[in-house]
Amino acid sequence: MKYSGLKGMEDILPPDIAVWQGIEAAARRVFDRYGYSEIRVPILESTDIFIRGIGEATDIVEKEMYTFTDKGNRSVSMRPEGTAPVVRCYVEKNLHTMSSPQKFFYSGPMFRYERPQKGRFRQFFQIGAEAFGVAAPAMDAEIIIMLQHLLEAIGLRDLNFEINSIGCAECRPSYRQALLDFFGAKLDEYCPDCRRRYETNPLRILDCKVSRCSELRQGAPVVIDFLCEDCKIHFGDVLSILSAFHVSHTLNPNLVRGLDYYTKTTFEVTSEHLGAQKAVAAGGRYDRLVREFGGPDTPAIGFAMGMERIVALLKEQGGIEQPAPLVYVATLGKAAETEGFKIVEQLRDHGLWAEQSYGSSSLKSQLRRADRIGARVALILGDNELQSGCLQWKDLKQGRQGEVALGNVVDFLKGHA
Repeated sequence: MKYSGLKGMEDILPPDIAVWQGIEAAARRVFDRYGYSEIRVPILESTDIFIRGIGEATDIVEKEMYTFTDKGNRSVSMRPEGTAPVVRCYVEKNLHTMSSPQKFFYSGPMFRYERPQKGRFRQFFQIGAEAFGVAAPAMDAEIIIMLQHLLEAIGLRDLNFEINSIGCAECRPSYRQALLDFFGAKLDEYCPDCRRRYETNPLRILDCKVSRCSELRQGAPVVIDFLCEDCKIHFGDVLSILSAFHVSHTLNPNLVRGLDYYTKTTFEVTSEHLGAQKAVAAGGRYDRLVREFGGPDTPAIGFAMGMERIVALLKEQGGIEQPAPLVYVATLGKAAETEGFKIVEQLRDHGLWAEQSYGSSSLKSQLRRADRIGARVALILGDNELQSGCLQWKDLKQGRQGEVALGNVVDFLKGHA
């Protein structure tokens, strides 16, 4: 083979693309109900926005970004996540002047250089939502409820909603010191990444997937024991609203998320059917980020969900209905082929998916192709049908058959649609 795709950069082909389109359509319907407008930001951004937004000491910035110097001698990066570009746009375009809350959703490819594995690629796709301008716990609860509705609309089952609060700038320092004291006692036994995190952001040691580190952190201080009064009340109200709306959730005191911009509420939706990379969607509140990007003091919360993992879950569950044409027009003879072409185009003009034979082949082979592509009905047209003005039809799913007048084909097939 002369050319091949890059490792971790996957092609999305039929019939899988129909699953993707179904997910995207379901997301748009749910976002419309909640008042979220689509926003599209560039794939390429200044590297600075990710260093400032995600955190210089995070794995994404240190190890995973596709970063290079452009012809203007500027450091630019392929976006590894969606929130920082949306916040950059929010500040730069003065979107805060719109009435609050300002609600946006986005979709598209993200890029991280990491080892490809099930549900994780170097180019991957996300759908995300961001809400600005409301600090009330009702907004936290609403966005989690919206995410639940979205995942249900897509058809996902058996998901776990995990939630935590990681506090604010007032209460985080005391928790950070408690973690430093706890981890410092056995620091030499942790992995190299965690020893580095100890110096930069010890909260992220709680997110390490190395089994030895997981064992060592058993009994570590939990953040909810260090929350200030305002954060306790906020988190308690979020949990109360979720319970009132029967959103099943689990309190996970080790859920800190891998990005530095989070404050207060964090959440993650997981599935046990994806192996080690089990997160389907995740998000949280980031009340400081707009101000850090040079905008006004603006509370915000959002989430993102991974398309590849959702598609994998849908396949795991089974029952994905692949799109197929309603009708296949089989023709015998040149005159019938010409008339069949006209019928196919007429059906398409009426919004029906119709396929036809291209060139001469036996009726048996044409019907075999109709069955292979999943057509529901086959229309058969030859010299006899042209003379009588009636086509033969076969219901390929139920085995029924009969005749239909040429002039009644459209109405007849609409009854099967």
